[in-house]
Amino acid sequence: MFSASVAHDHEVFKEESLADAFRATEGPGVCMAHLDRALAIRHANPEFFRRFGETSAELCGRRFSELIHPSVRTPMMRNFARLLEGKHHRFASRVIAVRLGAEPLTGTLTGVAVQGGAPDATGVLVLMRTIGHEADAESAVIGRKKILSKIDAKILEGIAAGLSTIPLAARLYLSRQGVEYHVSGLLRKLQVPNRAALVSRAYSMGVLNVGVWPPKVIEDFIK
Repeated sequence: MFSASVAHDHEVFKEESLADAFRATEGPGVCMAHLDRALAIRHANPEFFRRFGETSAELCGRRFSELIHPSVRTPMMRNFARLLEGKHHRFASRVIAVRLGAEPLTGTLTGVAVQGGAPDATGVLVLMRTIGHEADAESAVIGRKKILSKIDAKILEGIAAGLSTIPLAARLYLSRQGVEYHVSGLLRKLQVPNRAALVSRAYSMGVLNVGVWPPKVIEDFIK
């Protein structure tokens, strides 16, 4: 997917090659960033800043994990850790990235270990190619359909906040059976097997607002 001059399957990227890599991705299409060992953003190409709608001063120094959607953040951070530990030189995976005041970005992300003078990786080179809105509408952010009743929304918010059935029932003045009935309906509606998957799916669909606590369902999804 990416140019062979930018990353190779079995090679560690060299620090002295970073400038060439950034020049190779100055055009539209590929977001590129150089992360340090703490996975903070050190440098990025213009497309990266354009896609996230922020300046270099606003993005450089921030942890890359802040830009990754909660539904995919944990496995993504494990992949980065393996690069820094020297267990892998490269990985590629699906990504959902969050942007302030805008819809999430979906696409593919490639991480490549950056090698300096020391034996261990000194950082990570990240290349992300986003998918067009039409292509990702089904897989990550569905159309803003009013799919939840007000009580369903309250229950989903409570589950996302970590509440179990009994506290939810007390908060919403429902019986335990009533809560379980609505939870079962939510599992069927979002086509997931359990509550953990329900929360993950709701975030990935854009139903739950990213970066808000306590969790809040976006009004556009409530009937």
